[in-house]
Amino acid sequence: MEFVQVMVWTLCVISSAASGDGCSLILKPPRVVVGFGQPVSVSCEAARPVRVLGWESAVSAAHTQQGPSVQWKVDSLIDWIDEPICYGVFFTTPRQCEEKLNLVLYKSPDSVTIRTVNHSGPMQEGKEYQLLCEVQNVAPVQYLNLRWYRGPTQVYNRSFSDLTSASPVQVSSVLVITPTKADNGARYSCVAELELGPEGPQPPLAVTSQTLRASVHFPPVFQSPGAESVDLTDGGEVTLNCSAAGNPEPAYSWWAPQALQELREEGHAVLASSSLLPGTYTCTASNTLGKKSKHFTVRAKEV
Repeated sequence: MEFVQVMVWTLCVISSAASGDGCSLILKPPRVVVGFGQPVSVSCEAARPVRVLGWESAVSAAHTQQGPSVQWKVDSLIDWIDEPICYGVFFTTPRQCEEKLNLVLYKSPDSVTIRTVNHSGPMQEGKEYQLLCEVQNVAPVQYLNLRWYRGPTQVYNRSFSDLTSASPVQVSSVLVITPTKADNGARYSCVAELELGPEGPQPPLAVTSQTLRASVHFPPVFQSPGAESVDLTDGGEVTLNCSAAGNPEPAYSWWAPQALQELREEGHAVLASSSLLPGTYTCTASNTLGKKSKHFTVRAKEV
């Protein structure tokens, strides 16, 4: 019966207790950051003579004593909504006060994944695509920053400070891209980082997704645009370079000036010969997205 009476009296004390700078209760440490399932221990000390000092917590029994300090201790913290409160009953005014522990229970993500939304296979230059990063079971989400990277360069950052859930949740972020040929082969990734302050792990906990390698289809583009001129020399080999970038890889065809007869150089970007005649040679680079032509003027040797 005595135990029941003490518990009822304690709750009444807390309900009418003052808090703040004049409370004379000191928590050591005042802020605690602890990983899910890890032990935690906090001391509550009275800065002036105290009649009764104690802790109220959802995960441990009420603990009171008459000494100048009392400890709250949990061997394995797994309660996401616990808000431990230290309370004191003093001999002088204010006679009753309380201090709530600033407690952060965290959990690193189970997984961080990246993928394209409603698309598979290569992308096309100039079209808009969405990349989705998903984070599974992270807490507390308001301390999470989700950073997007293209190679080593950060291109976007998404914070979740507007959310308030204490228990693990699933969150996601979308990155919208309009790829160009320069994005072909680019590697995208996202990093979920829990920034828990100086009391938390240092450096901050970070989980990185797998890498998404962009494959971008684009029509042929000549590495050296514009027409070119080449002079014939005695017995020398003439080289005409028609190399073009493209995805899929371009195929090449050549046309000679004599009766526009096609040269059988399919698939070869370079035409090298010591028997070319003066005139204009045309190279065409093509793939499934288009084709481009380039002209080479072979000039006769000056006499």
